[in-house]
Amino acid sequence: MAIKKDLSIKYLGVDCLNPFFLSSSPVCANYEMVAKAYKEGWAGCFFKTVGPYAMDECSPRFDNVAKEGTPWIGFKNMEQVSQHTPEENFEAMAKLNHDFPEHITVASIMGSNVEEWKKLATMAEQCGAKLIEGNFSCPQMATNAMGSDVGTNPELLFKYSQAVASVTKIPFIAKMTPNCTEMVSLAKKAIEGGAKSVSAINTIKSITNIDFENMTAMPVVNGKSSISGYSGAAIKPIALRFCAQLLQGIEGLELSGIGGIETWRDAAEYLVLGCRNLQVTTSVMQYGYRIVEDMQNGLMHFMAERGYNKLDDFVGKAIGNIIPAENLNRDFMLLPKFDDKKCIGCGRCYVSCYDGGHQALKWNEEDRKPELIKDKCVGCHLCLNVCPIQNCISTGEIAWKKARKPVEVTYKKDYSSLGL
Repeated sequence: MAIKKDLSIKYLGVDCLNPFFLSSSPVCANYEMVAKAYKEGWAGCFFKTVGPYAMDECSPRFDNVAKEGTPWIGFKNMEQVSQHTPEENFEAMAKLNHDFPEHITVASIMGSNVEEWKKLATMAEQCGAKLIEGNFSCPQMATNAMGSDVGTNPELLFKYSQAVASVTKIPFIAKMTPNCTEMVSLAKKAIEGGAKSVSAINTIKSITNIDFENMTAMPVVNGKSSISGYSGAAIKPIALRFCAQLLQGIEGLELSGIGGIETWRDAAEYLVLGCRNLQVTTSVMQYGYRIVEDMQNGLMHFMAERGYNKLDDFVGKAIGNIIPAENLNRDFMLLPKFDDKKCIGCGRCYVSCYDGGHQALKWNEEDRKPELIKDKCVGCHLCLNVCPIQNCISTGEIAWKKARKPVEVTYKKDYSSLGL
C-alpha cells in the first residue's frame, strides 16, 4: 500500500500543494512547459525571469562536470533571462493562473533601473501573480546593471526592492547571489527595502572545463567562452551553508531554498534547516519533470519512517543544532570500529590514513585487514569516509582527552546510504 502524507505547506501566506517549485530557468520558459510540469505534480514555478526586453543568446551555452563516470555533478549555464518579450511572458503567466488556480506561478522579474522594476512589478500584479521574485543574482547577464552585480550592491538591493514594494502589495522575494562572502547583511538590505523574503542560492560564477582544441573554456562560442553560472549537486553544500546562515541571521525568515536538489533526501535537508519552499532546475534538465514524483514519494516514506504527518512537524528541526565552531565539544574522540565480516580487504582506509591522516592504522598483510593503533588515532573518521562498504567502518569507543570530564555524548550510529 502506497504511503500518503500531507505535503502541503504555507509559504508567505500562500497555500502550496507541496514545497516543490521549478526555479526560474530554461525548464519553465513558456506556458506549455509549465502546464506539463503542473500535471506531473509540481506545486508551482518561478517562471523564467522576465526582463525589460527579449534577450539575445549565444550558442552553445551549456556544459557539465562529471567525475569517474558519474554525469552531471555540476552544470554550467550561460543563458540569460527570458528570450520572450514582457508582454508574451505575462500573457503566459495569466493563462497559467487561470488554467491552474491551485498552482502558484511566481513572476520572476529583473530590471536595470527603478522604472523598469516598477513597470515589471505592475505587470506581474496585473497577470494575477500571488508572489513576485526579484532576480538579483543571475551571474551571466551581458550588463552589470542587472543580475549578480546588483545582488552584491546593498544600495541597489534596497532601492530596487523599495521600487517593487511601492507599486504592489504582493509579497516580494529577493533572489540572492552566492557570489559574495557574506549574504545575511545583503538580504537584510532587500528586506529593509520591502522584500518579504529571500530565495537562495542562485548559480555560482564558474569555469567548468577547459577545451584544449580551441584553448578556451567550455562551452565554446566561436572560439571563445565566458565565466557563468554553476549549478547541480556540486553546489548543494554551499547552498545549505548560505541557507543556514540566512535562517539563523534573520528572525522569522520564510526561505526558499535552491541548489542541487535532486532527491527526496536533498529536499528533506533543506526542509529540516527551515526552508518552506524548494526550487529545482538542474535535475529536471537531466531527468525531466517526473522526478518530482520520486522526490515526493521519497519524502513521504521519510516522514512515515520518522513519525511525521505533515511538513511542519519537522521544518527547521536541524537549524538549532548548527553552532559556531568554537562552541563544539572538543573533549573527546570517537574512535572507528571495523567490521571484519564486511571488510573486502581493499586497503583504502589504510592508504588514506597513512598518506592523508595520522598513520593510525597498520595493515595485516596475512588477513588483509586494518588494525587500529589507538594511541595514534585522533577520531577524524577519514577511514570511514573512504571505505566503499556501508557501515563496514562505524563509530566505536569514546576516548576522552587527558583531564577532560566525561559527559553523555550524542553521535551518529548509522552510516548507511539512508541513515534515517
